[in-house]
Amino acid sequence: MGYPLVFSRGESRPLGAMVRDGGVNFSLYSEHASAVELLLFERFDDAAPRQVIRLESRHHRNFNYWHVFVHGVGHGQLYAYRVFGPWAPEQGHRFNDRKVLLDPYAKGIVYDDRWSRDEAVSDADNVASAMRSLVVDTTLFDWQGVEPPRIEPTERVIYELHVRGFTQDPSAGVSTPGTFGGLIEKIPYLKALGVTTVELLPVFQFDETAPGFAHHITGEPVRDYWGYNPIGFFAPHRGYYPEGWDRMTHLVNFRELVRALHEAGLEVFLDVVFNHTAEAGADGPTMSYRGIENAAYYQLNPRARARYMDFSGCGNTVNCNHPIVRRLILDSLRYWVETMRVDGFRFDLASILSRDEQGRPLETPPLTWEIECDPILQRTTLIAEAWDAAGLYQVGAFPGERWSEWNGQYRDDVRRFWRGDPGVAPIMARRLLGSPDLYEDHGRLPTQCVNFICCHDGFTLNDLVSYNRKHNEANGEDNRDGHDDNLSCNHGVEGPTDHPGVEALRVRQIKNFTATLLLSQGTPMLLAGDEFRRTQHGNNNAWCQDNPTGWVDWSQLDAHPEIYDFTRQMLAFRKRHPSLRRDRYLLGVEALDRLDPPGYTRVAWHGQRADAPDWSPRSTTLALTLTEADDDVAIHMMFNTSDEVRTFHPPPPPRGAHWLVAVDTSAAAPHDCAAPGAELPLEGLHVVLAPRSVVVLIQTPGAKPPRGMPW
Repeated sequence: MGYPLVFSRGESRPLGAMVRDGGVNFSLYSEHASAVELLLFERFDDAAPRQVIRLESRHHRNFNYWHVFVHGVGHGQLYAYRVFGPWAPEQGHRFNDRKVLLDPYAKGIVYDDRWSRDEAVSDADNVASAMRSLVVDTTLFDWQGVEPPRIEPTERVIYELHVRGFTQDPSAGVSTPGTFGGLIEKIPYLKALGVTTVELLPVFQFDETAPGFAHHITGEPVRDYWGYNPIGFFAPHRGYYPEGWDRMTHLVNFRELVRALHEAGLEVFLDVVFNHTAEAGADGPTMSYRGIENAAYYQLNPRARARYMDFSGCGNTVNCNHPIVRRLILDSLRYWVETMRVDGFRFDLASILSRDEQGRPLETPPLTWEIECDPILQRTTLIAEAWDAAGLYQVGAFPGERWSEWNGQYRDDVRRFWRGDPGVAPIMARRLLGSPDLYEDHGRLPTQCVNFICCHDGFTLNDLVSYNRKHNEANGEDNRDGHDDNLSCNHGVEGPTDHPGVEALRVRQIKNFTATLLLSQGTPMLLAGDEFRRTQHGNNNAWCQDNPTGWVDWSQLDAHPEIYDFTRQMLAFRKRHPSLRRDRYLLGVEALDRLDPPGYTRVAWHGQRADAPDWSPRSTTLALTLTEADDDVAIHMMFNTSDEVRTFHPPPPPRGAHWLVAVDTSAAAPHDCAAPGAELPLEGLHVVLAPRSVVVLIQTPGAKPPRGMPW
């Protein structure tokens, strides 16, 4: 390629770098810039640009858009910007022409060991060490006719995993560990387990060197492993590509992953972080948005505009409802749906999306409604983490209509229930029905309630039953980080133990949690590795643990086959029984003249005796029957959260039918969750539940009960 390159005025639309016939059009938004320079690099290791094109207002600016068309360049071109303007933090302006900046619309971001967060923070020129944007021709991929699977909401089971952590450990046995390609090799495992949807922790380009502090003992830098410090909303994270990747194939590995998952019938959801960026607070690095138009991209304190409002707990808050930022977020979502073909999004700290430019919660925030109503996103699943780090909690009331929510109250109430806390049985009844107390009055459907016991943030399921307190010393913050109230129980020993009684109880409790999750109405979500007792050794905030603590140890699959088999069988049990995953809220058996047609599942509540539920504060038992429906048999569930044996008397089945024991968490495999046809008949008229256990009965076909009667 010969320099200098020829350039012309270009166009203001679209933003970013667009490959066109004869070259590339570059466009950048900045309202208060006085001038912009486009830096063009020929090689990855260039310490300085080969050409600098200065964009002047008279020729290269329309309104607040700076643009130029560069002839003779295309896919694979490396570029960056310098933006000139006032340094006036008290007015919200932080322009610094000594900083080389990424394009907010960059489809690819490249860097190597020369990248220095410190130089991005200092006042020195950082051209040699800065990250660089990559021009990408997004048409250069063959989808081979593979289409998305279109999973019905009632069928969906989400499996949350970290791309690197899922295959980085040598026990994963993949050829390219820690990469998108490594995850492709694990697709047969995901299919065999029985999940329908893979939810990936952040895959947007993030700054691994964030947050920029050192371990309080070792002095070594603490690095971001999870990826919740994004710097590019369009670019896949470079670290998830194999070593030696070629810039000309950028995006290929991610789209190969999506194609392979779709071919296997699995959906792909992304955990997206639009609430803050890696630029952190006022003392953070200038990498992109801060140096391009700080006052637009971030929420600033209206009384002291040199200060950032921080509703994310990470130093800054993206100004989500500013028009240009709304456009950026919508363009990003459309790109991941149209070009990368993902099926859904989980929005981290989504309540921030509902705050106005002064940080005040909005009753009808423009952004959440625009996302929900956007025609390109119409078939996309939207899941909100309906809270933020500043106390705005919107579980059950996130603004919008078709948004699903992470049900944090489900997590907490189920943990209290199995810990044996008093007074939880009435609350637990609601959680089993998909939390109608939170969602039904708002017109939401049960499938919009995403139920989970564990997620990336907190204890793993094994650690939930093995530790009373967090053990985050390795994070470098003197164990001050992470939640203190985990609603966990170690059952007598803190951490690993060889005590057979403690181990047996822990195994049973893991089964209890798994069974409860998969017997509940709503959309279940599993945390990767919980199905074979993955542990983080009591660390409940492993965001910086890019090591065996944060990785999935696949040897545990061989060590705990009983837990894996139970989880797989429970997933299959849920799939066989439509009554466990209805698309509307269940009515009680007394409401037979209500909206639901004859033969639709209803619920009857019981205690240890039929038709006698115990809602007292001291109750440690719960029982319910999902009545026989046209497409399913009756299902009777019994829960004993006490440390004592309890005897239950289920309602008698109709004449000619009888009960089969399908699930018993106190039993050894294969009777803990029986395969179809292997269920054991119930002997007698009662069921003895071991301490801390769940038993589920299913009804064999018999005479239909009279219309208007539950039995």
